[in-house]
Amino acid sequence: MSMGEYRKLEHSKPWQYEEDGLTVTRSKAWTAPGCHIGCDIKLYTDSEGKLVRIEGDEESPYNHGRLCARCLDIKEVVYSPDRVLHPMIREKADRGKDKWRQVSWDDAIDYVVDNMNNIKEKYGAETFLFTHGTGRDVMQYADRLMYAYGSPNMTGLFSGLSCYVPRIAGMSCTAGSLYIADCSQAWFDRYDNPEYKVPEVMVIWGNNPIVSNADGFFGHWVVDLMKRGMKTIVIDPRVTWIAVRSEYHLRVRPGTDAALALAMLNVIIQEDLYNHDFVDLWCYGFDELAERAKDFPADKVADICQVPAEKIVGAARMIANARPATLQWGVAIDHTREAMGTGQAVSAIFEITGNIEVPGGLIANTQILDVMGGQWGREFLPEGMDEKRICGNYQLMRTAMTSCSDDEVVNCLETDQPYKLHGAWLQGHNPLACMSADPRRVYEGMQKLDFIVVVDLFMTPTAMGLADVFLPVCTFPERDGLSLICGIQQAGAMNQVLDPGDTKSDMEINLLVGKRFNPECWPWDSVQDMFTEVLKDSGYKYDELREVSPVYVPFEYHRHEKGLLRLDGKVGFETPTGRIELWCNIYNSFGLDPLPYFKEPEPGPGSTPDMLDEYPLVLTTGARRWNSFHSEHRQIPRLRAMHPEPVLDINPEDARKYGVKQDEWIWVENYLGRAKCMVNETYEMPEGIASADHAWWHPEGDPENLYDLFDLAINNLVPFKPGPSGFGANYKSTLVRVYKVGRGE
Repeated sequence: MSMGEYRKLEHSKPWQYEEDGLTVTRSKAWTAPGCHIGCDIKLYTDSEGKLVRIEGDEESPYNHGRLCARCLDIKEVVYSPDRVLHPMIREKADRGKDKWRQVSWDDAIDYVVDNMNNIKEKYGAETFLFTHGTGRDVMQYADRLMYAYGSPNMTGLFSGLSCYVPRIAGMSCTAGSLYIADCSQAWFDRYDNPEYKVPEVMVIWGNNPIVSNADGFFGHWVVDLMKRGMKTIVIDPRVTWIAVRSEYHLRVRPGTDAALALAMLNVIIQEDLYNHDFVDLWCYGFDELAERAKDFPADKVADICQVPAEKIVGAARMIANARPATLQWGVAIDHTREAMGTGQAVSAIFEITGNIEVPGGLIANTQILDVMGGQWGREFLPEGMDEKRICGNYQLMRTAMTSCSDDEVVNCLETDQPYKLHGAWLQGHNPLACMSADPRRVYEGMQKLDFIVVVDLFMTPTAMGLADVFLPVCTFPERDGLSLICGIQQAGAMNQVLDPGDTKSDMEINLLVGKRFNPECWPWDSVQDMFTEVLKDSGYKYDELREVSPVYVPFEYHRHEKGLLRLDGKVGFETPTGRIELWCNIYNSFGLDPLPYFKEPEPGPGSTPDMLDEYPLVLTTGARRWNSFHSEHRQIPRLRAMHPEPVLDINPEDARKYGVKQDEWIWVENYLGRAKCMVNETYEMPEGIASADHAWWHPEGDPENLYDLFDLAINNLVPFKPGPSGFGANYKSTLVRVYKVGRGE
C-alpha cells in the first residue's frame, strides 16, 4: 500500500515535548515486560534522564489514556534490583546452579554463535529449537532468526498450542480468516464514526476482558459499549463484574462449551431465527450443521453443561434477534482437546445469524504488515528443511501453521525421534513456570540438550534451570521499537527515553546474532534501519512514524462482497468453496470431523464418573489477575502485594465439605501430580468447580530449587495430550481433590 492509503493520527503536540520541567515522550507499552495490546503512553523523564512517571496518552484512539496497574508500575520494573544487567555464562555441568560469570556482549555473542554453529555443522540446523513469548513484538524477529539459522522448529512447549492458535487456525480453515469483535477499533473517531454501529449484544465467552486483554483488544471497550446501550451475555463458570451486569450468565461446566454452542445453534435453526439471505449466499454446509445440532436439544445439554435449559434458549434467541451481535471469546475455547470443534460451533452461531463483516459484528483481522504470522524471512529457510519440522502425524497443523507440534517436540526430547535435538533458543519465554503441561517432564527433556540460550529481563525458573547463556534485555522505555497490533490494523512507534546500560533490546540481539548466521537475511546496520524495512509497505520511515504514530490501514465493511478478503480478488471468503464453511472441506481432507462436535473432557464427570469419589472437584486454571502478565511481575513489590500468593478459588460450601479454610495452604492434587496454593473462599465459583492460578514461582525463593517452581506449578496436574488435530488441550477441565499442607511440607 502507498503512504496515502494509510491513515495517520493528528496530534496536538510533537512526539516529544517539555512540560513542567520534564520531558514527555509519546510511546507504546509493549515488551519487556508487557502484554498483548501495546497501549499508547506518555513517558515522563527528568533532567538527569530518570523515568519519573508514566501516564496513558489521552489522545490515543486505542486506550484513551487508560492504563492498567502493570503499565503504571513500569518504573519499579526498570529500576528493580532483581534485573539481570549483564550477559552471563555458566558451564553446562552447573545447569540449575546459581554459578554464573559475567562476560562482555562481544564474548557472549561469539560464544552463542560458535556453539550454535557447532551444533548445526555436527547434527543439522533442524536439531536446534527456537521459542519465544506470547503475542508481542519479540515474535517476528525470533522467527526470522530461526530462518537465518536454517531451522524449521519453532515451539512454544505448550500442549495443543492452546492459546488463541486453535481459534486462529480454525477460523482460517472455516472462514478464511480470524474474525474479531468490532468495537470500532478501526476508526480514529471510534464510537462516533458514522459507519459504526454499537452492537445490541456482545457474547463474552470464556473471557474476562476487564482483566484479560486478548491480542489487540483493550478490555474496557466492552464497558464503553455497555455505556452506549450494548447488552451482554456471559458464558463463564465464574461470577465476574460483567456477568452480574449481563442479561444472561451461563455458568457452563468447564470443557462443555461445544455442547452449549451446538444447543444454541439448534434453537436458532429449529425456531427459524437464522439469517436466510446470508446463509443462502455465503454459507456452505448448513443442512449438515442443522442435522448435527439436532443431537443437542437444550434440555439434554442443560444436564451436560449444568446450565438451565431456559437460559440456553433465551440467550440463543437474544443473539439471533440482535442487529448486530458480536463475540469476544477467550482461551477457554482453546483449553480443551476439542478446541477446533468448539471454536467452529461458537463461531457458527454468529455466521448463520449474519453477523459477519457488518458494523458492530465480527470483522476479519487484517495484517498490518507482512512481518506478522511467522512468515517474515521464511524464504531463507533452506529447501526441504520444512519437511523436517516436528509435527508428527498432525497434518492440519503442518499445513496451517509454521510452528511445530509442541506435544511432538516433548516426545522428541524424550525419544530422540524423528531425530535427536541438541539446542534451544528461548526468548522472552518462561515455559516451565507459565504454560508447559507437566513442567517436570519438559525440564528433564530439555536437560538433554547440549546448549541453551535464554534471552530475558529477569532470572526465571526456566533460565535458572536450563540456560547456559543468559542475554539480558532492556525494558520498553529503554529502547526503540515497533508496535504492530493484531486485529486493529495499527502500527506505532516505541521511543527510547532511558539509557539501557549493558542490556540490549530483543531486536538488537536478534540482529547481532542473525547477521552472524546469514548477513543476507539480516542486511541492516541498525534496528532503526530494520524497522524502516518492516514499514516499507506503509510508506513511512521509522523516524517519520514517531510523529504520526499510530497509523492505520484502510478499512471498510462487507469486504466479502467486494473481493477484498480473497487473494484472487473474487467475492467471498478465502476457503475452498469461497463461502464460510459450516461443513469444513479442509478438516475433511485431513480426516477430521468436518462439523462442530462435542466430546466430554477426560477426565471429567461425564467421561470418568468412577473417579469422582477420589477426585470430586472440577478444576479450571489460568484465570487472569490484575497484577501480573502470566509469570511476569512476581518480583515487583507493589504488584506482588496486590496478589501475593497463588490461590485456589473455591465455593465456601466445597471448602467446608473438604475440610479447608480461607488462607490455608493446601495441596491441589490429581492422578498426575499436585500443586501448593492458598484457599480463597468465594461464591464467585459454583459448587463443584474450583479455579487455580497459573504461572506461579517465588523470585525470593531458592534459585537452586528453581524458586519453588515444582511445588507451585498448577500445570503439574495437566498432561501433554492434544486433540485429534494436534490443536487444543485440557488446561481448564480436570478432576482434583484438595487437602491441607501437612507439617513440614
